[in-house]
Amino acid sequence: GGGASRRRDQVQNKVKLNVKEKVEWTLQGHSKLEKKGNKTSLNSFYTEIYIAKGGNAGVNKEHEVREIETASRTQNTEDTPINYNDIFKPSNGEEKPIRLVLTNGAPGIGKTISVHKFCLDWAEGKANQDIDFVLLLPFRELNFIKDDQYSLRRLIDYFYPEMEGFDFENYKVLFIFDGLDESRLSLKFNSKKLCVGTEPTSVGTLLVNLIKGNLLPSALLWITSRPAASSQIPRDWIDQVTEVRGFKDPQKEEYFRKRIGDQNLAGRIISHVKSSRSLYIMCHIPIFCWLAATVLETMLGEADSGDLPTTLTHMYTCFILTLTTVFSQKYATDSGREEAQALSEAGREFILKLGELAFQQLETGNLIFYEDDLKKLDIDVSAASVQSGVCTEIFKVDLISKACRGRVFSFIHLSVQEYMAALYVFYSFSTNHTNLLDQRRMRLFKPTLFDLHKEAVNQALQSQTGHLDLFLRFLLGLSLDSNQSRLKGLLPQTRSGSQSTVKTVQYIKKKIRKGLSSEKSINLFHCLNELNDTSLVKEIQNYLSSGRTGNEKLKPAQLSALVFVLLVSEENLDEFDLSKYSRSDDGLLRLLPVLKVSKIARLMQCELTEGCCGALASALSSNSSHLRELDLSLNPCMIQE
Repeated sequence: GGGASRRRDQVQNKVKLNVKEKVEWTLQGHSKLEKKGNKTSLNSFYTEIYIAKGGNAGVNKEHEVREIETASRTQNTEDTPINYNDIFKPSNGEEKPIRLVLTNGAPGIGKTISVHKFCLDWAEGKANQDIDFVLLLPFRELNFIKDDQYSLRRLIDYFYPEMEGFDFENYKVLFIFDGLDESRLSLKFNSKKLCVGTEPTSVGTLLVNLIKGNLLPSALLWITSRPAASSQIPRDWIDQVTEVRGFKDPQKEEYFRKRIGDQNLAGRIISHVKSSRSLYIMCHIPIFCWLAATVLETMLGEADSGDLPTTLTHMYTCFILTLTTVFSQKYATDSGREEAQALSEAGREFILKLGELAFQQLETGNLIFYEDDLKKLDIDVSAASVQSGVCTEIFKVDLISKACRGRVFSFIHLSVQEYMAALYVFYSFSTNHTNLLDQRRMRLFKPTLFDLHKEAVNQALQSQTGHLDLFLRFLLGLSLDSNQSRLKGLLPQTRSGSQSTVKTVQYIKKKIRKGLSSEKSINLFHCLNELNDTSLVKEIQNYLSSGRTGNEKLKPAQLSALVFVLLVSEENLDEFDLSKYSRSDDGLLRLLPVLKVSKIARLMQCELTEGCCGALASALSSNSSHLRELDLSLNPCMIQE
């Protein structure tokens, strides 16, 4: 009756206010350094993030940054784009209602921002008004109560007290569980344990029963995750999978124009980012755009803007410095010189402690930390450095909903965590001659910088997932004298650089010649780029522009360089003709990554034998393959005996 619907409207309005308060203000719009009222409305800078229908719900073994190399190419026309507000709407002709949506995406690619925009549009009455209640429950908050017992009723009341006593079972409710990869709950899908209405149980069991539809079968669920963690949820329960792909090229520009008030400055930032292919590729991660904007806005705004970053290590080094210098200047004016000195010393110590935390967590892939994790390393979370905000830009402190009364800490992005880990390893080497990567060897001799590099290269190549790829790029980049002198406040000045880096460059080239998987050799080319060595790449660029393609046999290292050049170039790779570059099994195997991003592959008359068929089949069936047409005619593997 009227009374019930009035009651529903009252409760709904309160929930809308609560949800709006949670998501409306975000700290990613403007740097907190710039403004006292440091929050920015999500609506004012939201730039559309590309979301594709489909994608894979299974295990993804690749490190997210490896995917970024090809992802900037693969926002292709075959994808079915979907607006964040439409994920529960069945496609044309489909009858089956969508109950559970899983959204995958790399860290920093825009999953949480998309969730927040969905919630904000619902709370402001702009979309999805057929849903009565949208309840946002991030895993980082649920972790606080992972050991407690709750019924569904009590759990909802805990996070949304305004729902207390309200009979939500008769209404359309959407639960959003954001960040499955951050979950520390135990999710046992093979458990037969059933939840009954009001009976308290663990939060993990509640969630499993919600997903299976044993509890509140009418509810909608939306779960977001990094690809590696999403395989925890059995495919049978998922009605729709979507994948967040970040910014397409026009959105990269739009983001900088919205983020930077001064359009002339925004234009200069855009043209600088476009001039470096490795930076431009990274820019389809929204949080990297934010980081680049923070750095370049400061640098281009200064009269003497110095040399602008063109490599990742240089960019991240400037990012860390931008923050620490802004703070030391701020405190130099606010307080006496000695106090400023002490504060910057505390900030320096804090940064190195964070580096230690980052290095320890690199192996486990942990992205979020609680106070206990920090206490183990004697990181004082109430230290002046946190209070003064020295590290709030690198290391976020989220004051979790009033209900939890706890704090969650995280690096703003996995790549910042990897940079901090590399900084700590390099610091330990330059102060104590310790090679943290090689704890086994008896230290009869002091390790050289080359020993450190060699161990890092070997470990990165041994990793199945590529979880050390970016760490390696940063560690090598930090060895350059130019980056060390930028970090003179943090690192002892060793100046050991040039001699060791020559040996490292030779060692990396030797590895490239050995015939690694293409993903691994692509990362090694990025490493050479960080060390300012582009000789192999130049050789291939000359070869491509000379028109000699197809006439001469390329060596293994040249084939690897060719893959790198083709993938990071702006060339249109829709059609790939192997005979232009090589006519052999080995040539095909090395050029598979290029074939995977093409739509048409012409492999006729390339002397291909059965030896390459297994690898070709597995490349074609991988999630990242975009091939639609394949011509294998006139090859030994196709000729029937």
